[in-house]
Amino acid sequence: MDNTDVEPNDKDPAVQEQVRKSVLTLGKQQPDRVLAMCQDYLLKHPKLVVIHRVVILQTIELIVSTRIEDINASRIKSIISLASDEMTRSKEVIPDWQQAASNILVAVGNKYINDIMEEILSKFQPGVLPHFFVVQTLANLSDSNVYGMVPFLNAILGTMLPMLGIAKQDNMKWVFSSALCHFSDSILEYLANLDKAPDPTCEKGHILQ
Repeated sequence: MDNTDVEPNDKDPAVQEQVRKSVLTLGKQQPDRVLAMCQDYLLKHPKLVVIHRVVILQTIELIVSTRIEDINASRIKSIISLASDEMTRSKEVIPDWQQAASNILVAVGNKYINDIMEEILSKFQPGVLPHFFVVQTLANLSDSNVYGMVPFLNAILGTMLPMLGIAKQDNMKWVFSSALCHFSDSILEYLANLDKAPDPTCEKGHILQ
């Protein structure tokens, strides 16, 4: 990607869109190779402006969403690590950048929920107020992968509920409230369709204890 005549940081919006479409087209044909290129570019350009980081992250999300079955497990793990870092690198909330990274984690979580949760829960520790988008990602995962997420909710809620008292900023109060609504909806959907649940041991008593 470094050697192309037109790089992702070209300021012409039309050129940016053409580059994005070209990379996405190639990514659908050779997902591992293009994901490696995108990942390498972001790692080599830590000061790349947010708008261009977002374009690359959105491209990664689209490739993952459409070709996840064809991406090898080691690449998936490195993409999870990259997206998690991009999402939480700034302590301030920068919605476009962090949402783009969060969307990658949600897309990967539709198939690799255990790997995603291992990463996310490492940044969701008792007594430490988490990053806004860590909570937002958990909420969105509970929507996109109900059966994968509900078995984790008992532990998540055990960590989250004591945090409510230390959330002083309005945006953190909002994201906690929103997440609790998402979790409640997911639990209700799970319980209404227990016959479809992949984990038969995760029943009503376990979820609600």
